[in-house]
Amino acid sequence: MIKTPFLAVDGIIKIFDQEENFKGIVLIERKNPPLGLALPGGFVDVGERVEDALKREMKEETTLDVEILRMLNVYSDPSRDPRFHTVSCVFVCKAYGEPKGCDDAKEAKIYRLEDIPFDRLVFDHKKILSDFLNS
Repeated sequence: MIKTPFLAVDGIIKIFDQEENFKGIVLIERKNPPLGLALPGGFVDVGERVEDALKREMKEETTLDVEILRMLNVYSDPSRDPRFHTVSCVFVCKAYGEPKGCDDAKEAKIYRLEDIPFDRLVFDHKKILSDFLNS
Protein backbone atom coordinates (compact mmCIF):
# COMPACT_ATOMS: atom_id res chain seq x y z
CA MET A 1 0.00 0.00 0.00
CA ILE A 2 1.31 3.44 -0.94
CA LYS A 3 1.31 5.94 1.91
CA THR A 4 0.97 9.64 1.13
CA PRO A 5 0.33 12.75 3.24
CA PHE A 6 -3.22 13.88 3.89
CA LEU A 7 -4.32 16.74 1.62
CA ALA A 8 -5.85 19.73 3.40
CA VAL A 9 -6.94 23.30 2.71
CA ASP A 10 -6.68 26.41 4.88
CA GLY A 11 -8.26 29.79 4.24
CA ILE A 12 -7.18 33.28 5.15
CA ILE A 13 -10.61 34.90 5.08
CA LYS A 14 -10.42 38.66 4.66
CA ILE A 15 -13.65 40.19 6.01
CA PHE A 16 -15.12 43.32 4.47
CA ASP A 17 -18.18 45.38 5.38
CA GLN A 18 -20.79 46.35 2.80
CA GLU A 19 -18.81 49.52 1.94
CA GLU A 20 -15.77 47.35 1.07
CA ASN A 21 -13.81 48.42 4.18
CA PHE A 22 -11.39 45.73 5.36
CA LYS A 23 -12.18 44.62 8.93
CA GLY A 24 -9.65 41.84 9.52
CA ILE A 25 -9.21 38.10 9.09
CA VAL A 26 -11.03 35.14 10.62
CA LEU A 27 -9.39 32.79 13.11
CA ILE A 28 -11.12 29.90 14.82
CA GLU A 29 -10.76 28.54 18.34
CA ARG A 30 -10.31 24.77 17.87
CA LYS A 31 -12.57 22.29 19.69
CA ASN A 32 -10.15 19.41 19.19
CA PRO A 33 -6.42 18.94 19.82
CA PRO A 34 -4.22 20.63 19.10
CA LEU A 35 -6.08 23.34 21.02
CA GLY A 36 -5.56 27.00 20.22
CA LEU A 37 -6.28 29.39 17.38
CA ALA A 38 -6.07 28.39 13.73
CA LEU A 39 -7.05 29.38 10.27
CA PRO A 40 -10.27 27.67 9.25
CA GLY A 41 -9.67 24.61 7.13
CA GLY A 42 -9.85 20.88 6.80
CA PHE A 43 -9.32 17.89 4.60
CA VAL A 44 -10.07 17.43 0.93
CA ASP A 45 -12.47 14.54 0.30
CA VAL A 46 -11.73 11.94 -2.36
CA GLY A 47 -13.29 13.12 -5.62
CA GLU A 48 -13.46 16.76 -4.48
CA ARG A 49 -11.70 19.71 -6.13
CA VAL A 50 -9.35 21.57 -3.76
CA GLU A 51 -11.22 24.85 -4.39
CA ASP A 52 -14.57 23.20 -3.57
CA ALA A 53 -13.09 21.69 -0.39
CA LEU A 54 -11.91 25.17 0.64
CA LYS A 55 -15.35 26.72 0.15
CA ARG A 56 -17.02 23.81 1.97
CA GLU A 57 -14.63 23.94 4.93
CA MET A 58 -14.94 27.74 5.25
CA LYS A 59 -18.74 27.42 5.31
CA GLU A 60 -18.68 24.50 7.78
CA GLU A 61 -16.37 26.20 10.29
CA THR A 62 -17.38 29.87 9.97
CA THR A 63 -20.81 29.91 8.21
CA LEU A 64 -19.29 32.30 5.65
CA ASP A 65 -19.51 32.02 1.88
CA VAL A 66 -16.09 32.91 0.50
CA GLU A 67 -14.75 34.12 -2.80
CA ILE A 68 -11.27 32.81 -3.56
CA LEU A 69 -8.89 35.66 -4.40
CA ARG A 70 -5.63 33.75 -4.87
CA MET A 71 -3.53 30.88 -3.66
CA LEU A 72 -0.92 31.89 -1.09
CA ASN A 73 1.24 28.75 -1.07
CA VAL A 74 1.41 25.02 -0.41
CA TYR A 75 2.73 24.03 3.03
CA SER A 76 4.12 20.52 3.38
CA ASP A 77 6.54 20.34 6.30
CA PRO A 78 6.04 16.84 7.75
CA SER A 79 5.97 18.32 11.27
CA ARG A 80 3.36 21.04 10.51
CA ASP A 81 0.58 18.93 12.07
CA PRO A 82 1.38 16.97 15.26
CA ARG A 83 -1.19 14.28 14.37
CA PHE A 84 0.19 13.15 11.00
CA HIS A 85 1.80 14.45 7.82
CA THR A 86 -0.49 16.89 6.02
CA VAL A 87 -0.01 19.03 2.94
CA SER A 88 -2.14 22.17 2.91
CA CYS A 89 -3.10 24.37 -0.01
CA VAL A 90 -3.61 27.81 1.51
CA PHE A 91 -5.89 30.33 -0.18
CA VAL A 92 -6.62 34.01 0.45
CA CYS A 93 -10.38 34.60 0.36
CA LYS A 94 -12.88 37.40 0.70
CA ALA A 95 -16.18 37.33 2.61
CA TYR A 96 -18.81 39.56 4.16
CA GLY A 97 -20.66 39.21 7.44
CA GLU A 98 -19.94 37.90 10.92
CA PRO A 99 -18.37 34.47 11.29
CA LYS A 100 -19.90 31.92 13.65
CA GLY A 101 -17.97 28.94 14.93
CA CYS A 102 -19.42 25.61 13.78
CA ASP A 103 -18.27 22.04 13.16
CA ASP A 104 -14.66 21.78 14.49
CA ALA A 105 -14.59 25.45 15.51
CA LYS A 106 -15.67 26.33 19.04
CA GLU A 107 -15.60 29.99 18.06
CA ALA A 108 -14.84 32.06 14.97
CA LYS A 109 -13.74 35.66 15.38
CA ILE A 110 -12.46 38.56 13.27
CA TYR A 111 -8.96 39.80 14.19
CA ARG A 112 -7.43 43.03 12.96
CA LEU A 113 -4.01 42.28 11.45
CA GLU A 114 -2.24 44.14 14.25
CA ASP A 115 -4.14 42.10 16.88
CA ILE A 116 -3.39 38.57 15.64
CA PRO A 117 -2.33 36.55 18.74
CA PHE A 118 0.62 34.77 17.10
CA ASP A 119 1.54 33.04 20.38
CA ARG A 120 -1.80 31.15 20.38
CA LEU A 121 -1.64 29.83 16.80
CA VAL A 122 -1.35 26.06 16.25
CA PHE A 123 0.07 23.98 13.40
CA ASP A 124 2.31 26.17 11.19
CA HIS A 125 -0.26 28.96 11.01
CA LYS A 126 2.19 31.48 12.48
CA LYS A 127 4.43 30.93 9.43
CA ILE A 128 1.47 31.00 7.04
CA LEU A 129 0.21 34.31 8.45
CA SER A 130 3.72 35.76 8.46
CA ASP A 131 4.02 34.83 4.78
CA PHE A 132 0.61 36.39 4.12
CA LEU A 133 1.55 39.65 5.87
CA ASN A 134 4.80 39.81 3.90
CA SER A 135 3.18 39.10 0.52
